[in-house]
Amino acid sequence: MATFAKIGLNSKVISVHSVHNNVLKDANGVEDENLGIEFLTNLHGWVIWKQTSYDGSIRKNFAGVGHTYDEDRDAFISPKKFNSWILNEETCQWEAPVAMPELTQEQIDNKNSYSWNEETKQWDLND
Repeated sequence: MATFAKIGLNSKVISVHSVHNNVLKDANGVEDENLGIEFLTNLHGWVIWKQTSYDGSIRKNFAGVGHTYDEDRDAFISPKKFNSWILNEETCQWEAPVAMPELTQEQIDNKNSYSWNEETKQWDLND
């Protein structure tokens, strides 16, 4: 299946639709994104569609409702989780300004995890 994001105002993803891969194939059997866009436009009457992929091989990240399509980067970007987080230009994913510490084996065994503390701008260990 091929997956497409329906793009609305302010380049926001408003829905995600799947179509059979055969819809994308031209007369030579080569997949063409434009054929999928044409199919969805005819079906839904909406003209702004961008193909996406679960593995991030198309437009860096899988599109989800509420994500933004950044035309300059040709990428889908999720909503920013915290004000202090920074967009990684290579992956187009938000990252904390401080790397998350690695869990020790004991912490893993105890099922500990880290969560971001926006107030202190650091990772807190959860018990």
